[in-house]
Order: sequence, then structure tokens, then C-alpha cells
Amino acid sequence: MRPRLFDVVWQSFAISALAVMIALGVNQLRGNGLPLVGDWSPKAQLSELKTVEEPVVSLEEARALFLTQGAVFIDARGNEAYFAGHIRGAINLPADNFDQLFQTVMAEVPPDSLIITYCDGESCTLSKELAQNLAGKGYAHVRVLVNGWTVWQDANLPAGTGEN
Repeated sequence: MRPRLFDVVWQSFAISALAVMIALGVNQLRGNGLPLVGDWSPKAQLSELKTVEEPVVSLEEARALFLTQGAVFIDARGNEAYFAGHIRGAINLPADNFDQLFQTVMAEVPPDSLIITYCDGESCTLSKELAQNLAGKGYAHVRVLVNGWTVWQDANLPAGTGEN
């Protein structure tokens, strides 16, 4: 006679294994099944961004573009975060208020300008959303500086506070 605990453990394992096999089978048979392995890198997350440029800009390239004034930097964070600190000379266009502020903020930025959007934090999606919105409005040269504000500060690059 086997111990009762062994039976409980074995049956739990068998039920779990059966559930996993059924779930994988159903996922495989679905026309739009979920991928079992995903690429969550910033570059992969921005792959749907339809711009002329590579969607992700490195800190080194952003620094060079800043020093040569070769790009327009746009902060996608809210006003409070922008006023507390931003890349020197950056424009503030909060991704959350894009529709209300687009005309006013972007009035003097030609559609052929190279634009670098940024926000703060590796998981921040505001810069990606802003880049997609700008691309949808005809700005074909939009790039994203991932974790922009943090990496900019860590590199001791020029920053500003208050309204620009």
C-alpha cells in the first residue's frame, strides 16, 4: 500500500502535465496562437515604428547629434517631470496629451527633421508612443532614446530645468 501523500503528489503532477499539454495543443491549433518565446528588447518593441531611420538611437549617437544640433529632442513625459529636469533644449510634448498639443508644439518643427523622443525608465513606453504618433503625422525621421533621461543624466550630459 502506497502512502497517501505520494498519490496526491503524483496525481497533481499528472493533472498539471495534462493541462499544459492541452493548453499547448490549443495554442498551436489557433490561427493566431500566442508565441511561446518573445523578443522584448527595445529594438523589437519598436519594430512596428515605420520611419526611415533605425528606430533606436544609442546614447553615443544622441550625444553627437545633440552637440552638432543635428536633431530635435522631444521629451514625452508629463509637464512636472519635464520641468524638474530634461535634456537641454528639448521640447516637451507629453505623449498623453499628444492630440491636444501637437499643433502648438510641433508648429516650428519641419516634418523632415530628425527627431529623438525620450522618457525615463527602461519600461517607459511614452517615448515609443510619441514616436509612433509623430510618424503617423508625417515625421519620417523619428528615433527613440531608450531610458533617455536616466542615461543622459548618468553620462553627465547638458540638462535644463523649468520651461524651455
